[in-house]
Amino acid sequence: MTYVVTDACIRCKYMDCVEVCPVDCFYEGENMLAINPNECIDCGVCEPECPAEAILPDTEGGLEKWLELNSTFSAQWPNVTRKNDQTPADADEHKGEEGKYDKYFSPEPGKGD
Repeated sequence: MTYVVTDACIRCKYMDCVEVCPVDCFYEGENMLAINPNECIDCGVCEPECPAEAILPDTEGGLEKWLELNSTFSAQWPNVTRKNDQTPADADEHKGEEGKYDKYFSPEPGKGD
């Protein structure tokens, strides 16, 4: 098992999860984060820290797309180990918004550490 970041993170990217991760398995894209499933130790401390409720265990049904996306982009994006100033100013306006992947997803990398 691993945890995955879903589209609820897109345009929110609060990064509270990054602060508590004991193995630094988060990677930063332009407008969302990804978890490297090979590095995640399944501890679950990140899940309750996410204000957007974007982090879920991959054992929940229907998350195959997100497991693949996390795996792909965690290999391309820079590692991020602490909260930075990359949370969008309008993050709260996008919290809970539906269809964010189709509207806003960007494969571009973020800044990382």
